[in-house]
Amino acid sequence: MNPLEGIRVLEVAMYGFVPSAGAVLAEWGADVIKVEHAVTGDPQRGLRQTGMLRVEGDPNPNIEHANRGKRSIGLDMSVPEGKEVLHELARRSDVFLTSFLPDARQKFGIDVDDIRAVNPNIIYARGSALGPRGSESDKGGYDMTAFWCRAGTAATITPMGYEGMINPPGPAFGDTISGTNLAGGIAAALLKRERSGEPSVVDVSLLGSGVWSMGHTVALTNHLGQLLQAPPAGVHGSPINPLVGVYPTADGRHISLVMMQPGKYWADVCKHIDRPDLIDDPRFADAERIAANTAEAVEILKKVIATRTLAEWSERFATLAGPWAPVQDTLQVAADPQIRANEYIVRAGELDLAANPVQFDVTAPQTGPAPGFAEQTDEILLELGLDWDRIIELKTAGAVT
Repeated sequence: MNPLEGIRVLEVAMYGFVPSAGAVLAEWGADVIKVEHAVTGDPQRGLRQTGMLRVEGDPNPNIEHANRGKRSIGLDMSVPEGKEVLHELARRSDVFLTSFLPDARQKFGIDVDDIRAVNPNIIYARGSALGPRGSESDKGGYDMTAFWCRAGTAATITPMGYEGMINPPGPAFGDTISGTNLAGGIAAALLKRERSGEPSVVDVSLLGSGVWSMGHTVALTNHLGQLLQAPPAGVHGSPINPLVGVYPTADGRHISLVMMQPGKYWADVCKHIDRPDLIDDPRFADAERIAANTAEAVEILKKVIATRTLAEWSERFATLAGPWAPVQDTLQVAADPQIRANEYIVRAGELDLAANPVQFDVTAPQTGPAPGFAEQTDEILLELGLDWDRIIELKTAGAVT
């Protein structure tokens, strides 16, 4: 049994952030009904160009990632018949999940009080750009603006001397992280309601998630009154530890070493790179002297690691005691046997998708493809007890698609 089996989520949301929360809840077993505009659907369906990458035809990963495993109904909330259907769905739901801004929620009559008037026990979950309070709470935004730029990541990750700003590594980076946060908040609210009988209003913003993601750095820099700045490109990772940094291999790949206790791991690294002479080298006799001679150690390691390919080092480092990893792109990630062994990438219809990172009972989530636009409208209306005559009337009136 999945942990959220029997829970129904009514999702009135668009784009990537809040729908990704619905995707996580669906993978945890919830029945997630995605309400889409009766004519245009979720605008995310039209996203074909992402950076230099363009998708032609279907399936479209730009819609599939955040909408896997859901059901879709086309609904016009602006007409009385459509609002009646929405209210019937809300009565039968445990969670109302929305990305709509305050003005839009009021316009369509889907704010907290409106939905609670229909279902007093429903958990009301909102995803926003900048949070529910403050002078900018009514403003929209994207993960690029609220999560990446405003919350400090862009400025912190951009190297000194770099012209411009480092962009996010891919589409929906902050959306997906924030959506997972929102799903966790909803799960906690469900537990609270079960124990106390009290439903909650759950808020997660892109800005808040961005600040939380940078939380360690925010605490450190504010305590010291200093900024943490990324070094110029190509500079070794740690100025006091040669075993924390990235080293190029003979085939143009890179290896990341992160051994925070150099004195503990130095001898083992020397054995694995066929340089046992360095074990007793007085320059590297203990952690203090390793720190003092980091620049020399880095140059030695660079020269040695550059003599073999990543595949050769991977074989040699299989018994290395300290943490290390190959630097991988997303195509290499998808082929990584450790990732596949843990089913961190799962099949959803015709696509391989990254699974949400939470597994229950050492089992990967079961998921399915994103629904087509309004694909389950008839099915959902029949479940509400409507007969075909009424369904045809609603379609004729343009209330549903």
